[in-house]
Amino acid sequence: MISLRPLDASTNAALETLDPLEVLVFGVGGHGPPLATRPSLTPPFDDPVLIFGLAMVVFLVAPLVLQRYRLPGIVGIILVGAAVGPNGLGLLERGETIQLLGEVGLIYLLFIAGLEINLNQFVEYRNRSIVFGLLTFLIPQAVGTAVGVAVLGLTFPAALLFASIFASHTLLAYPVVSRLGIAKNEAMTTTIGGTILTDTLALLVLAVVIASTEGDLDGAFWFQLSLGLAVFFVGVWLVVPRLGRWFFRVHSEESYFEFLFVMAILFIAAFAAEMAGVEHIIGAFLAGLALNRLIPESGPLMNRIQFVGNALFIPFFLLSVGMLVDVWVLADGTETLVVALTLIVLVIVTKLAAAWVTGWLYDYSSDEVLGMFGLSVGQAAAALAIVLIAFESSLPGFAGNQHMINGVVLMILVVSLLSPAVVERAGSAIVRARAHETYDPSDSPQRILVPTSRESRYRESLLDLALAVRDERSSEPIHALSVVRPRGGIQTEADVADAEALLEEMETYAAGAEVPIVGHTRVNHNVASGIVRSSVENRISTIVIGWDGARSRAQHVFGHTIDQVLNRTSQLTLVGRVREPINTTTRIVLILPPGIEHNPGIYETVHTVKHLSEQTGASIHGVVVGGDPEAFDRSFDLVEPEVPSSFESVPDWDALRSKLRRTVRTGDFVVCTSARRDDPGWHPELQRLPKHVSRLTAGNFVIVYPAGEERVDDRRFLRLS
Repeated sequence: MISLRPLDASTNAALETLDPLEVLVFGVGGHGPPLATRPSLTPPFDDPVLIFGLAMVVFLVAPLVLQRYRLPGIVGIILVGAAVGPNGLGLLERGETIQLLGEVGLIYLLFIAGLEINLNQFVEYRNRSIVFGLLTFLIPQAVGTAVGVAVLGLTFPAALLFASIFASHTLLAYPVVSRLGIAKNEAMTTTIGGTILTDTLALLVLAVVIASTEGDLDGAFWFQLSLGLAVFFVGVWLVVPRLGRWFFRVHSEESYFEFLFVMAILFIAAFAAEMAGVEHIIGAFLAGLALNRLIPESGPLMNRIQFVGNALFIPFFLLSVGMLVDVWVLADGTETLVVALTLIVLVIVTKLAAAWVTGWLYDYSSDEVLGMFGLSVGQAAAALAIVLIAFESSLPGFAGNQHMINGVVLMILVVSLLSPAVVERAGSAIVRARAHETYDPSDSPQRILVPTSRESRYRESLLDLALAVRDERSSEPIHALSVVRPRGGIQTEADVADAEALLEEMETYAAGAEVPIVGHTRVNHNVASGIVRSSVENRISTIVIGWDGARSRAQHVFGHTIDQVLNRTSQLTLVGRVREPINTTTRIVLILPPGIEHNPGIYETVHTVKHLSEQTGASIHGVVVGGDPEAFDRSFDLVEPEVPSSFESVPDWDALRSKLRRTVRTGDFVVCTSARRDDPGWHPELQRLPKHVSRLTAGNFVIVYPAGEERVDDRRFLRLS
């Protein structure tokens, strides 16, 4: 039986020199087991290279082992952190390096959550995020305050602080959400969006209660807090997007510069949040939201951000959380167990209640409600910040109370295992349900062909357009084509070798977005014939071809080659003049000619434009020539995905040109739906429109030709009611 005794004065004096987080390992004063009964806290490994190497082994092995038992990999990292940490085998110490990388990992986690959220959906359903954020804060706060007073005998201010510990939440299970690809599910978006509100409110409770105990709760306190938060939120939301668009427009050729710029924005915003009086995680999440529209989900930059986070920073955060766990606190007596059990029961019951009420209000499925609960029940950063600050204050019930700290650590251990497991189960069910949605690329594969040549200066921009219209659920590669005109003998062979090198460059670029490229080199006297033949042989569904905007003879729309391709193909075709980075798009101006709604491929065209809107985060503003804008608005609502759009009408083509001349601005992406000759929606004015529009805007401009009738089954693009 372990003998319990208070720590002596010399030990307490030594503990005063420890970092606050290290207090969680040792216990403070009172009745903890003597240090001699615990494992040695001097780790055998203190070489930084070896420590980093061991961490990499943990990040590799733990998820692989747990996957065999169908458990989330992040649980394995937390458990191994507890096993190898100072309270387990003592192999690694939770020193400054682990703490720093863990804190960076938490900041990175919230930043990625802000980046991956469907911002259009978030804005459209922001009321749902606000409702859930309030419910998942107010229910735990009210119930926890009552239990703190009635059961634990805390004073009212202390009970408020006790409740705020679990009224917040940390997105511990977000890596599971990201891996399953359900971050854009409406229920998950609602939960993620509610994070910024519930954490801010919980940390405000901390600031107010601590200020009240120190006698600083006056008008100056409220003014300073309100001003700091207002300046921070408005500053980040207004400055970061403008700065980002300028940077990406000027420095789009060096990918590592883009990554470093994003990292600079992230950590400056996190620091600014602390200066404003809230936790850095709020700044990280807001920075992700501010940069959301500038970093396409399918682009190389997003892939680099996710790779660095998922492979390095986020696992360090999970490892640091695991190293906080101290099973020896169970020997501290019943008081620690009472606090821990109270916290565990309250956080599970109240967070489940908040998710259920939200699901009932907005008719979410049981799996979505379970996913909301699993994502919001996680606790770590905010809970630790609240209890540690309260521990160092003079608030009765918290000051010097190691039972409260140890109880919070045990709660974190339990929910850090529960949260990923619940989200894994619910998320897998959501993914299975999504597999039965209307549009299934496995039934009708989307195959994109991108013809290019060495003369084209904007190959990467054209490839970005192809990535933006590519369905993220598709497993099909993008087909890149280079057609070489024969010049005889060795010269033709040299041209073919040059074309192959060009295709390799495109493959390298697309590899950054983890999208496979299949290169095709064809020798043909007629470039258009080579493109048409390749589209037939590879069963291409979409052609993305570049246009230099040059003038051509009056009878040609674009030029000899592109016109021949349009005349000899029936696939959906995008003819693009892409000069600016697509991620700097602020608005899509969609031109709809008269009668285009009768084209058999119009729904696929609308789906493509809406998918481009979803990828760039830009709203759609439709200009209907001589038609009914309300009819187009209703038609758009029938097609997935859901994006913000508005429509207006102009009487004729002259009015359209005048309208574009007045309203098109920097950052606009002009998209004109057109039609092949003799197809529904064709009009002679469409032959002149590309040249007119290209002179009106120096930005990005695309003409979309719907697929011909023999290739279209538009029913797969419609929503299920």
